[in-house]
Amino acid sequence: MKLQFKTILILLGGFVCITACNSLKRVSNDEHVLSENTILINGKKESNETLNNLLYQKPNTKIPFLGTPLRLHIYNLARPNIDSIINANLNKRPNKKKHLENFLSKKQLDKYLESKRDFNAWLKKTGEAPVLVNELKTQKSTTRLNSYYINNGWLDVKTDYKITKTDDKRAKVEYKVETGKPFLIDTITENIKSPIIDTIYQKIKKDALIKSSEQYKTVNFEKERERLATIIRNSGVYHFSQDYITMDIDTIGTNKKMNVGINILNRAIRNQDSVARVPFKIYTIRDVNIITDYSFENRGKPFLDSIKYNGYNIYAYDKIKYRPRALTDAMFTNAGTIFKDLDRTRTYRHLNELKTFKYPNIEYYEHEDNTLTDTIRLTPLKKFNFGFSADISQSNIQNFGFSLSPSLQIRNIFRGAETFQISGIASIGSSKDKNNIDDPFFDINEYGIDLKLTIPRLFSPFYTERIIPKYMSPSTNISLSSTSQTNIGLDKETFSGAFNYNWHPNNNVTNRLDIFNIQYINNLNIKNYFRVYTTSFNTLNNIAQDVGYVGPDDELNIPNSDNPNNQADEFIAYALGDITPSELSTDQVSTIQAIDERKTRLTENNLILSSSFSFTKDGRTNIFDENFSIFKFKIELAGNLLASASDFIGLKKDSQDRYELLGVAFSQYVKTEFDYTKHWDLGDKNVLAMRSFLGIAVPYGNSSSIPFSKSFFAGGPNDNRAWTAYSLGPGSSQTTNEFNEANLKLAVNLEHRFNLFGNLNGAFFVDAGNIWNVFDDVETEGATFDNFSSLKNIAVGSGAGLRYDFSFFVFRFDVGFKTYNPANETQNRWFNEYNFTNAVYNIGINYPF
Repeated sequence: MKLQFKTILILLGGFVCITACNSLKRVSNDEHVLSENTILINGKKESNETLNNLLYQKPNTKIPFLGTPLRLHIYNLARPNIDSIINANLNKRPNKKKHLENFLSKKQLDKYLESKRDFNAWLKKTGEAPVLVNELKTQKSTTRLNSYYINNGWLDVKTDYKITKTDDKRAKVEYKVETGKPFLIDTITENIKSPIIDTIYQKIKKDALIKSSEQYKTVNFEKERERLATIIRNSGVYHFSQDYITMDIDTIGTNKKMNVGINILNRAIRNQDSVARVPFKIYTIRDVNIITDYSFENRGKPFLDSIKYNGYNIYAYDKIKYRPRALTDAMFTNAGTIFKDLDRTRTYRHLNELKTFKYPNIEYYEHEDNTLTDTIRLTPLKKFNFGFSADISQSNIQNFGFSLSPSLQIRNIFRGAETFQISGIASIGSSKDKNNIDDPFFDINEYGIDLKLTIPRLFSPFYTERIIPKYMSPSTNISLSSTSQTNIGLDKETFSGAFNYNWHPNNNVTNRLDIFNIQYINNLNIKNYFRVYTTSFNTLNNIAQDVGYVGPDDELNIPNSDNPNNQADEFIAYALGDITPSELSTDQVSTIQAIDERKTRLTENNLILSSSFSFTKDGRTNIFDENFSIFKFKIELAGNLLASASDFIGLKKDSQDRYELLGVAFSQYVKTEFDYTKHWDLGDKNVLAMRSFLGIAVPYGNSSSIPFSKSFFAGGPNDNRAWTAYSLGPGSSQTTNEFNEANLKLAVNLEHRFNLFGNLNGAFFVDAGNIWNVFDDVETEGATFDNFSSLKNIAVGSGAGLRYDFSFFVFRFDVGFKTYNPANETQNRWFNEYNFTNAVYNIGINYPF
């Protein structure tokens, strides 16, 4: 491993040396490539990203850690005079072009030459031309630095630059900034013409962003103008805009102090040849009109149906097809209230969230008595929307697969802007390892149906407006689904139902409350267990051979259609009987017991009735924001209602003293998860991304373990990428089970993302974490979390990856290396498997976090 690592370093070093020598081959002797920018602030070097982004010229982009300007080398591969080179090659020998045309045909030759030009153009476009020092751009960078410090309060700033050129056609630029003392805000005076505006201003000026004794910042003045305009517009002043606010600054003879004057003019009414100034007035809403079926063809026609409801006038060119409350609940503008810009914005948003209308049109009509009529024109979407998809697939476990997925969406199904969706799935396939040996081809199938009803309000018998007001966009989701699977596994039937509320206190926060979520899983093909979990079977079979239960060349029988006997289960029952067979050692009995416990847990049917609450705070301002954080929290409680009512409703207990409902022991546990993601934008398409996760699920009461579907697992393309999914853990145990899971998980991921060229990005990453068993019935040594010393079993993986951005999704390829493997002996944990032989290759869609 050490020899391989040294070889990689030598190759990388050679690559860097060779490329460094060739990076200047396109640079003439009188030109100089920019190698470094240095910014000195009052004689001290500063290198923060804000200042670096002010410079018009930066050195060529380099790959992090390697320091190689890859895009520059790609650019240098392009030929600057490709047409001349192509013509010279064609004319190198007499009649060469004619011979090629006879051999390829003129059209094919032209296509070939065009492809060479296109490839050369691609190299130029994908690459990055050498950044040559340009004194004009250096001067513009100096001016921009000067403006930056002036806008942040250093009005007497002085800036200069120095270019240092070397004999190897490189140059460094040094920017010098002397800030002087900052200017502070001194007195603030107001000159407000309209009495109504002055009254509003006096109430809100205590929260002003411009304050005496604070350093001047241009951005604070801009934000204060926005703040004032927003509040005034939401205080009934219909005609007000930010343009009416001006601010004067006086610095003459003030000894680094600023006197600020805030001016708010009267309203300007423009006549044909003059402008009149009059005081602003408060406007109120006279009435609100809602047109439910507006279209371009209907304009000007008389209304055939109308309703007055809670102060709203509802009209339709045809029959009104909506219950009045469904429409008025989406309205925030009310007759008799003052005009507010915020009410219009919220109405737009709430109407769009109904997913029943096209983008609405909201217009205000002014009356002479300072009142407004608000007219809202709604254009309905189609009531029915049918979707259909088909898929043909092939994988490492399936020779052939075909699936159909139809769906039907019905809008306004109960005349309350509800959306009802019916979707189904039906698929068949042929597995490579035959599950049903009686079926010569199709032995995989799945069919199911999913029903979902979305109600654009809280569906509740109680009045909830005071707790969750309608501006939080509350909604109710009710869903039912059922699927049946016959595949290469145990086969199962599932039934689930959910009733939950969603609401958004602000643009960054989402809350979800699951009043109930029921899930029933019925395993249909338990006898197939040892065909699926071959590792457990091989271990069990080896013990049976060792103790002579079967012959040395024989295998324990697994039931099938020809032979219903289950010799594997019989051997387990024999080994774990009341009297332990003398030929079995204590370790062998312990291993068999672990296999039996795992088999019982993974094959038992599950009934889960839970309630949960989820909180998400997402700091992203838009999809391009790369400087944000996301915090997620979830707590889930299961089985408590059934446990409390078990005696009252007369539930019976099974042999393990667990209450059963419909013949299934229901699960009882508490589960909580914390997930925090943070991105730092480092500039130049460099992003540092971090994610941390802590989850724990504790069984109690009617359960001694967590259902498999609610457990945690580690490894995979979105977790610790040095291990495949389900292969890591628990703890330091050396299990080789196909699926490893536990009820405690800790994970931390760190990834540096950077652009290579064009839409191709690269990344270096470090993933750390593991799963453990805690507070359950697992006592396997190394698999449990006993105390903080168990943290030494956190697995560490590291590696690199490539991502290609297709705009609508990102294709991701990662290579993960086991850096610290807690399953190894203590002395062999670090870098023992850090090679391509033991690497894990991951393919994923979009970023892992």
